[in-house]
Amino acid sequence: MHPFKTGSVKANGLNFQYLEMGEGPLVLCLHGFPDHARSFRHQLPALAAAGYRVVAPYLRGYAPTDNPTNGPYQLAALSQDVIALIEALAGQPSIVFGHDWGAAAAYGAATIAPEKVSKLITAAVPFPSAIFSAFVTNPEQQRRSWYMFFFQMPFAEEAVALNDYAFLERIWQDWSPGWAYPAEEMASLKATFRQPGTLQAAVGYYRHMLNPANHVADLSAIQEKLFTVPINVPTLYFHGAKDGCLGRELAEGMEQFFSKGLQTVVIPDAGHFVHQEEPEEVNAALLKFLAS
Repeated sequence: MHPFKTGSVKANGLNFQYLEMGEGPLVLCLHGFPDHARSFRHQLPALAAAGYRVVAPYLRGYAPTDNPTNGPYQLAALSQDVIALIEALAGQPSIVFGHDWGAAAAYGAATIAPEKVSKLITAAVPFPSAIFSAFVTNPEQQRRSWYMFFFQMPFAEEAVALNDYAFLERIWQDWSPGWAYPAEEMASLKATFRQPGTLQAAVGYYRHMLNPANHVADLSAIQEKLFTVPINVPTLYFHGAKDGCLGRELAEGMEQFFSKGLQTVVIPDAGHFVHQEEPEEVNAALLKFLAS
């Protein structure tokens, strides 16, 4: 495993732990589920070599970052985390790269504080309005999203942890078919999920997503604004053609939500964990976008 520097920073009332590499303008890399900061192990060296300071935090609830009791894990809170991390780490507009839940949080941050995000890169999760629509209109996506509905059940944590977190292996296999992921990376992921509170937080993201009763009233104004206005930040989007989590078709037409332009890159031989599966192709497109 690459010996990245580690650090911590206080942002939005939480202590965030992170991996770091390089010096220069900040690129904030935000992981998703089921994942952690090492998700960006291929991007940290490439971006650092290109003259950037790359910081990949463990998101709220994911050890060793603080795990606030009962969250909140709604998207308004995650979006605020991104803005607070930019302010704490750089104090000026920064580049944000989000995958999966990290992408959703990045969209949220760019929506409520576009002046804080100089460029936006997202992967594997298209503009979220298409996802919620697909829950109603797209039977194939309903099948893919079974886990989101399963996580509403009170026994979900027990099922995920069963047989030494075999659930995580199944998810990586199903979402990225054909990817021979490194055994040491799965071991590292399981080590994160074994830490107290991480599993409950990860499941909590989905319980806040689909059940507004879990939302915090103080965040309602921000929550209502998310995904209702175009994002005023230049954006690059990656999607794996073999993604078994969110269908490629959900990204069709999303350019209408990006007033400063959207570039979409579909990676033919990748699934959901596109930046891990095809890092050279992703990094080349990423660096070209940042240099433009």
